[in-house]
Amino acid sequence: MSKLSLNIPHAQTQEEALNRIKQLLSRLQEEQKGAVTNVQEIWDGPNGSFSFSAKGFNIAGTIQVRENEVQLDSDLPFAVSFFKGQIASMITQRANDLLA
Repeated sequence: MSKLSLNIPHAQTQEEALNRIKQLLSRLQEEQKGAVTNVQEIWDGPNGSFSFSAKGFNIAGTIQVRENEVQLDSDLPFAVSFFKGQIASMITQRANDLLA
């Protein structure tokens, strides 16, 4: 496993950022039908845990939506860790667009 840890700043209220982040996984599942499956989310206030399967790999992690940043932590399967930089870049870009 390879640790992925991202800290993404935002200018939204915490509540608005939380609402937008919550919509992201369901939207991802719709956009990537067949490639992303078994999406699970559990939220306790601004703290969430998630899991899903992507192209046969199980991904899980946590999200903390704070006042001015979103913290995402995940353990990537070894085979996926080779693409860690690309994954981090894609998530950061998508989150920045979402939270703009």
